[in-house]
Amino acid sequence: MIETDALVIGAGPVGLFQVFQLGLQGIQAQVVDALPAPGGQCIELYPDKPIYDIPGISRCTGRELTQRLLDQTTPFKPIFHFNQQVSTLCAQDDGRWQVTTPTQQFLTRTVFIAAGVGAFVPKELKLDGLAAFLGQQLFYRSAPAQATAGKDVVIVGGEDAAVENALALAEAGTAQARSVTLVYRRDVLQASTEALTRLAALRKEGKINFMAGQLTGINLADGQLHQVLLNTPDDQTLPLALDTLLVCLGVSPKLGPLTQWGLDMERKQLTVDTATLATSAAGIYAVGDVNTYPGKKKLIVCGFHEATLAAFAAVSYLFPQASGVLQYTTSSALLQQRLGVSNN
Repeated sequence: MIETDALVIGAGPVGLFQVFQLGLQGIQAQVVDALPAPGGQCIELYPDKPIYDIPGISRCTGRELTQRLLDQTTPFKPIFHFNQQVSTLCAQDDGRWQVTTPTQQFLTRTVFIAAGVGAFVPKELKLDGLAAFLGQQLFYRSAPAQATAGKDVVIVGGEDAAVENALALAEAGTAQARSVTLVYRRDVLQASTEALTRLAALRKEGKINFMAGQLTGINLADGQLHQVLLNTPDDQTLPLALDTLLVCLGVSPKLGPLTQWGLDMERKQLTVDTATLATSAAGIYAVGDVNTYPGKKKLIVCGFHEATLAAFAAVSYLFPQASGVLQYTTSSALLQQRLGVSNN
């Protein structure tokens, strides 16, 4: 059980800025995200596309914005918990909230829901009987070393994650696979030029096999996943032997358990008080695309404003005796101390 004053659910741009604003108020945050890295929608959907409406930055990519926000949170030492989707949120007798993921429990005085349009979860490969092997021979997005080292691995997908996994498993290292077969519905892959160049070289060396087509079924042997069946563009069905199946078909957002937390919602969004960004439950705030109120605009800059108000509201909630005097980073010695800077 991790005890904290603040838990931020979501490590997208608004969640990261929430961490920063809480830090300015002297509140260190724990952060939970279903993805394996920060950035949320910016990283998953448009990591290298330009964004033009961030204050003070004429142009940046989603990847660059994420890194800038991470740099900004550094003085406040947030603790991140990735690959974890919050399943339950339960009120405690002492006013705190118990927040549970499949592998972790938190006891927190405040919760900041910055879940965007929902938790980004892997798109599933739907084949009869395949789900039974999840976590054993079937993996999404990445696989542990013990499932790939010296094994025959089939990777499904044609974008960055699939290509990067194929490269990593085919090149030297402790998790190097015995064989790597990359499967995609067509022979046109979407990844960086550098990654595609490396892939072409490894295909030429015979270290990566590529096959176009779609998987249509599985074959078992002694209760284990033994083969997947590939339907090729010329309508042949080919069996591909494997030990491990790694699926990298992208992600899609799902609100999931959030709808069961007992918070007031409107059209699948959390309703909030516009003065504090508080939800219908004391100590729980919602910022960014996950919330709604009259005049709401789904823009990153609006989420930054909401995170600022939520942080101030949390101070009043956590520390009712606080003076509430507004301080500025340009002149406040206290804020500059928290930031680790000197205004000499």
